Amino acid sequence: MVSSRQLTALGYSRDAISHAAHTGRLHRIHRGVYAVGHKSLTWEGRCLAAALSCAPDAVASHLSAAWLWGLLASRPGTFHVTAATRRHARKLIEVHYAPLADEDRVVCDGIPATSVARTLLDYAGMATDTGLERALERSEERGLFDLRAVEALLARAGGHRGAGRLRRALAIYRDDPSFTRSKLERRFRELVRRSGLPMPSANAWVGEYEVDAYWSAERFGVELDVYETHGTRAAFERDRLRQENLKLKGIETIRITGLRLDREPTAVIERISTLLAQRRRQLG
Repeated sequence: MVSSRQLTALGYSRDAISHAAHTGRLHRIHRGVYAVGHKSLTWEGRCLAAALSCAPDAVASHLSAAWLWGLLASRPGTFHVTAATRRHARKLIEVHYAPLADEDRVVCDGIPATSVARTLLDYAGMATDTGLERALERSEERGLFDLRAVEALLARAGGHRGAGRLRRALAIYRDDPSFTRSKLERRFRELVRRSGLPMPSANAWVGEYEVDAYWSAERFGVELDVYETHGTRAAFERDRLRQENLKLKGIETIRITGLRLDREPTAVIERISTLLAQRRRQLG
């Protein structure tokens, strides 16, 4: 892909560009944008053409950048481009207008695009909460997630429509010293007491395992998770084996994180109430 501006910078005159297009060396894709030597364009080629057609400083952004970075499960049909100034609309191209800082502009697979942090911010303005959480998870899986870069961007994001949602979604990536085990246990027991549910035994030994909260009649336990105590691969493996071994003994357990208990305490207690009722029916 090449633009007439790039060809001019290489020394081509307007007549030379027209001659190359007439003889089939260049194939017009958009006004002032050409495919070189062929018209068999990949999605990436069409994405680059979309950016070149809008402005010299335009970059792939939003859904297009999210796909380039591998953050989406399905490829978008419309190309999204961000430019600093307003441009005429193009077919199948959605143009967004925003001044981008230098750190927000990168090249991904040869295509000018928004950085991962800026892409997440833009995507947050149009995605569902679940979609944004999955995009963040994919960025982490691919080794692209940089919390400091995202938070630095949020600090200068102003009234961007995705800023609030992205800040909320980042909560699970921030260390929170308030979620100590002792505080979490006290908070959980207080919520259970207020709900009217029977009080569980605290730190009860079930066989060789200590369970944070255990209802013996229902053979049901709750494990309260603090990331710092479960953040290694070895701990991850032990936790799964522990849950399997308890299940083999006929004991069901669930895990509740400090963040979840803080965010949605009512929903957590309602689910525990439902699970306890299910266990009573099963055991009865």
